[in-house]
Amino acid sequence: MNTAIKAFAAVEPGKPLEEFEFKPGPLGDEEVEIKVRYCGICHSDLSMIRNEWGITQYPLVAGHEIIGEVVETGKNAKRLKPGDLVGVGWDAESCFSCKQCLAGDQHLCPNAVGTIVGHRGGFAERVRCHWAWAFPLPAGIDPATAGPLFCGGITVFSPILLHEIMPTAKVAVIGIGGLGHMALRFLNRWGCEVTAFTSSEGKREEALRLGAHHAVNSRDPSAIGKLAGAFDFILSTVNVPLDWPAVIAALAPKGRLHFVGALLNPMPTPIMPLIMGQREISASPTGNIDTIAKMLDFAARHQIAPVVEQFPMSRINDAFAHLSEGKARYRIVLENDLWK
Repeated sequence: MNTAIKAFAAVEPGKPLEEFEFKPGPLGDEEVEIKVRYCGICHSDLSMIRNEWGITQYPLVAGHEIIGEVVETGKNAKRLKPGDLVGVGWDAESCFSCKQCLAGDQHLCPNAVGTIVGHRGGFAERVRCHWAWAFPLPAGIDPATAGPLFCGGITVFSPILLHEIMPTAKVAVIGIGGLGHMALRFLNRWGCEVTAFTSSEGKREEALRLGAHHAVNSRDPSAIGKLAGAFDFILSTVNVPLDWPAVIAALAPKGRLHFVGALLNPMPTPIMPLIMGQREISASPTGNIDTIAKMLDFAARHQIAPVVEQFPMSRINDAFAHLSEGKARYRIVLENDLWK
């Protein structure tokens, strides 16, 4: 299908998104074209629209938490057929020939194409990607809420497998927002004893409902101090500075502090507590193809879904204002009401 695609695009930083059309060109031999039904809004979309990372190419069609129906497949595309309901996340393509891809780390491919980085994303009537990056939705996954699993969900699920977190582990999640609320659900169902660190007293009861067994004020040094040596694994989902020495002190010997929140400030790190406790600090982006598939199966088996608010895509600028004002609880999903 080579007809023009209607979309919403950012034409420059700080401006509302505008209606936009583009011609995608011929469908690639290994590509699929997907009719967008739903698309989540991630904070990374907002960062790209504002060019906070310095890599945005305008006009930008953002949107990388996509749920839709396959409408066309390239002649060499595998596994998928027209009519299949699929999800697409941060990655639209990888080379499948580099060292990283051959080792199963396709999300670390140096030649990867991001769905919204030099590529047209899901705030549109249709989107394209390599067939391997379009994931069939398992039975039991609600397409209306599934979009955020493909970015926020895999971002917090991947470290569980990456670092072989045991079901007997005592874990903490810092920041109960778009990422953190999904981490609570995954880690609870994984079997861990889960503590939520939140700066919002209003989220304390919500955190407990979402799967935390305990909740702690992340801005209270005395409360954190009482947890010295308590955690095997701490997952930070925030993008603001905290008292990191106190957080590191809350790790048990051989414990790990892992970052998935895009913290842009330099992090002061005391080395001696790391050495003496053999503690580790690490970080990760999304996840590889196999881990995304496992995440979807796990979510379906345990009925794990993001908590979302829905907006029609026709009100996309209202949805971004809602996100910018910090009002989202906890993810926003746009329903395509324009291009049926």
